[in-house]
Amino acid sequence: MHDLRDSPNYPAPVPALSAASVLVVDDDLSNRESLSRRLLRRGYDVATAAGGQEALTLIEERDFDVILLDVMMPGMNGLEVLEQIRLTHPLTELPVVMATAKDASEDLVSAFGLGANDYVTKPLDFAVVLARIQTQVAMKQAVTRALELERSLRERNVELESANARLRMAAERTASELRAAAEVQSAFLPKPSPHIAGVKCDWAFQPCQELAGDSLNVISLDDTHVGFYVLDVSGHGVAASLLAVAATRLLSTMGSTDSLLLDPGPAGGPPQPADPAKVAGRLNERLPWNDATRQFLTLCYGTLDTQIGRFAYTSAGHPPAVYIPLGKAPRLLAGSGLPIGLAEEAYDRHELQLQPGDRVFMYSDGVTEAMNSSSDLFGSDRLLAALQRGAKVDLEQSVKLLMDEICAWQGNAASRDDASALAFEFTSLRLIPK
Repeated sequence: MHDLRDSPNYPAPVPALSAASVLVVDDDLSNRESLSRRLLRRGYDVATAAGGQEALTLIEERDFDVILLDVMMPGMNGLEVLEQIRLTHPLTELPVVMATAKDASEDLVSAFGLGANDYVTKPLDFAVVLARIQTQVAMKQAVTRALELERSLRERNVELESANARLRMAAERTASELRAAAEVQSAFLPKPSPHIAGVKCDWAFQPCQELAGDSLNVISLDDTHVGFYVLDVSGHGVAASLLAVAATRLLSTMGSTDSLLLDPGPAGGPPQPADPAKVAGRLNERLPWNDATRQFLTLCYGTLDTQIGRFAYTSAGHPPAVYIPLGKAPRLLAGSGLPIGLAEEAYDRHELQLQPGDRVFMYSDGVTEAMNSSSDLFGSDRLLAALQRGAKVDLEQSVKLLMDEICAWQGNAASRDDASALAFEFTSLRLIPK
């Protein structure tokens, strides 16, 4: 066995279209050298073997793109060599072109049965040999590329499946965290139909997403005063809900002596309900405009004195509350002021004298700005009409009627904003024993 390129007289090869490697197996030296020389000149990487065992040894030591294998050889013939090759190298991985005599058809049948890829007949026509080699090399390279692509796709699919699994886990964690956050947010809502002497209350809370930028509450301030509010943070999602929760915490009396809702009592006495306009101003100071978050909130806050039926309220950029006198048409209440976080001046205080049976509805703009499939707004007129119809039923049914009408108005259109409503009815003057 020798490589002709080791000869000092071997000419430089002609640039080839392929750097494929060829193993020429033939016991005839002149055949080996003639084929090798001509293939080398065409840029092939050529090795030779004079017999079958020598060829098998070479195949174990290095990779070849194609083998030109003579059938008739002493010792181990070409068919036996082919049989051994196919034990370790499949047909598509290592093409074998058999060289056989023209009249040896039985050899061809055996060769193809053992896994030969093609054949040439002796005496060899180099043009035919070259064409067969080129064809087998091209087919092998195509199969190799296809296998590499398939392997790459498998690896990519494994990576994608792994990435998808991580995304699913992250989505599940996020969903779980959002559900937990929504439960925290729900914990700040009043109990259904909270019972407070002298007043009936009911409310509805419909977030457009899992977390809401709306909030509402009914707060017992002392023995005779009840506070009510609805607030609406600009935007949606987590950021809006976080600010809504922060505002809700500030608008509470939970064990705090410095609550925004209370003023110190005279002469060290118990705290007293703060004026609603003052409450809005305090909240505006605690939640100033932030250039990083660019958020603000609107607020309608009021207090009811259940002894005398006086309702004092303020509005900070919020939709006007609705007053429904017993037996009369609903009307929008006056109110003005910039949203919390944007105001620079003090908020206005408004008063309303209620009689037993009178109602007040407070709501977020998700009620009047609910859209149908044609992008038409529910609007204030439909709100007043719904509340007029609801005045004939009890308070809880009236709130449900309103929300059902909003839902029917939207139809299949997706909700674009949170919708909240808080209603109370002044039932009777509450007398406090002296």
